[in-house]
Amino acid sequence: MKKEKIKFPLSRKISFMAIALALCLSIQMIVFNYLNYKEEMFEHFEHDGRKVCIGVAARINADQIAHYLETGEKDAAYHEAYTNICNIQRNAGVEFIYIFKPDADGVIYFMDTDPTETSFPLGYHGSYDDGFRENSEKMLRGEEVKPIVSDGEYGWLMTVLMPMKDSQGQLAAYVAVDIDMDEVLEDLQTFANRMFLLMAIFTAFAALFDYYITKRTLADPIIKLAEAAGQLVEEEQSGTNNGTAIFEKLTIRSCDELGALYRSLTHMERDMNAYIRDLVTVTAEKERIGTELSIATQIQADMLPRVFPPFPERHDFDIYATMTPAKEVGGDFYDFFLIDDDHLGLVMADVSGKGVPAALFMVNAKTLIKNRAMMGGGPAEILHYVNEQLCQGNEAELFVTVWLAIVELSTGKGLAANAGHEHPAIRRADGKYELVVYRHSPAVAVMEGIRFREHSFELHPGDSLFVYTDGVTEATDENNQLFGTDRMLAGLNIRPGADPQTLLRNVKLEIDAFVGSAPQFDDITMMCLQYTGSEAKKMRELTIEAKIENLDEVLAFVDGQLEELDCSMKAQMQIDVAVEEIFVNIASYAYTPGVGSATVRFESSQDPAAVTITFIDRGVPYDPLRKEDPDVSLSAEERDIGGLGIFMVKKTMDDMRYEYRDEQNILSISKTI
Repeated sequence: MKKEKIKFPLSRKISFMAIALALCLSIQMIVFNYLNYKEEMFEHFEHDGRKVCIGVAARINADQIAHYLETGEKDAAYHEAYTNICNIQRNAGVEFIYIFKPDADGVIYFMDTDPTETSFPLGYHGSYDDGFRENSEKMLRGEEVKPIVSDGEYGWLMTVLMPMKDSQGQLAAYVAVDIDMDEVLEDLQTFANRMFLLMAIFTAFAALFDYYITKRTLADPIIKLAEAAGQLVEEEQSGTNNGTAIFEKLTIRSCDELGALYRSLTHMERDMNAYIRDLVTVTAEKERIGTELSIATQIQADMLPRVFPPFPERHDFDIYATMTPAKEVGGDFYDFFLIDDDHLGLVMADVSGKGVPAALFMVNAKTLIKNRAMMGGGPAEILHYVNEQLCQGNEAELFVTVWLAIVELSTGKGLAANAGHEHPAIRRADGKYELVVYRHSPAVAVMEGIRFREHSFELHPGDSLFVYTDGVTEATDENNQLFGTDRMLAGLNIRPGADPQTLLRNVKLEIDAFVGSAPQFDDITMMCLQYTGSEAKKMRELTIEAKIENLDEVLAFVDGQLEELDCSMKAQMQIDVAVEEIFVNIASYAYTPGVGSATVRFESSQDPAAVTITFIDRGVPYDPLRKEDPDVSLSAEERDIGGLGIFMVKKTMDDMRYEYRDEQNILSISKTI
């Protein structure tokens, strides 16, 4: 075995991890200290600024500010106060000091030590900048304002504000002190540079130390173990392994996890040498058994009907079935066969036990049931005969639960016998699946002499029948919860009107989603019969984007179906008006402001000749039948807007129905043609 080149050694990986960890810790420390230092600096400057504000306020007569601003005259007292404030500015080392009164549109300047502002008249009105604008409402109320930090034309400044009140307690003005923050910025930059230098030194030292320790105590012993394992694999693949103890030659004497791994590998090597000697014999035996089971699986699958549709020439029913075994071969089975041209036999069964014995018993039971059914007789008579035959020589004491039915296809009438099997589910036309519960007979092959009950039922065009084994309802998830009949019915009713193949696929998907990664313990077998009768409904669908410009295509689809049925011109015109009203409403309101699809389903039947047109969309839920009919006795000006189109549809159609199901608006109109 070629020695593998290690592109990224473990010691280097761990060193990089140590560097990353050190960097993270250092950055966190730098950020934390930087923010603390910055906050302390800001608090210091804010404190100094407020002391300056207090000193300025002490030298200004607040009661005279309003008079000065009103007259605009600067007397000797004003100039004296201005000189004092300029002295305070120089002594305090601040950038600017100014006094203003806020109003709704900006600020009215009373005094400003900025030399560039001395030419402005007393009471000069200035606009708010960004920082002042954010605090304008507070200043108008005379409230305390937090320092404002800005970076504008005057540089990086902190402005400390303090309200001045007159003798009546009313706001007279605000004292503002601008402090140059460039020094703070330089201090912060110096602080950050020093911290980054310390971080680099700390990280480099940690990386070097970690690399040395990791290589000596971890990487080197692992490399020795990997080389020994590679040598062992190479000898096994080449067939040159003569039982030499490769791992025992190593000198790893550490008492940590690596030492434990070394000792475990040494023990494993001894056990593996003994195991490999037996592996060839065991593998050959398993391959032989696997081949035989694969053949048995294929034989069992071939015994079940698997070609669908099984009777393509028949249009009075549709049938589909599946069987998913829990093991290579299973004990479940289904069957369906034409006894004669007008009678269909249906079988759903489950043999006790699993594996090959159950499969063999299943073959015998299936053959007996079908052969006896082809000879005639009711389900009870057939099961009685099969029971007597299976009880003979049944030393394994296996038994089989069976649901057997014979349906007269011309009338939909049927007889069924249930020998300890699951309750079937039935769906009436346009309805949902429900369980059909009745008393069972004992399972077949339990004991001789059993008499089986049978009961009658009747299927009408559009009805469906679903039968299954307990592998469906007893499918178990990781928490040992059963799938149950409620979830099974919910899976059936996702699309209850779907064809049998789609229906069984929906149920299987629900089972798989429920079970998840839990193992399958039982065979899962299902069969669905959809009865359409000798006078089956004819159904066609058109799915199209719900846009008004597609109305012509929808009308062409409907008119094409009506013309095939020789529909009268009057009825066709009434149907066209109704179709136009409903489709335009869907296109205009269902998906506003977006666009979605709409399905137009056309169904026809004979005796009497009638059509049903169903509109399906996934737009906003809306029931047009809940709106009250307009009072047509009133004039157009007096009537409320809307509702007249749906009112005309209800008047011209024989029936109109709405339901919201499976997040879909479903509106149907029916008319005899």
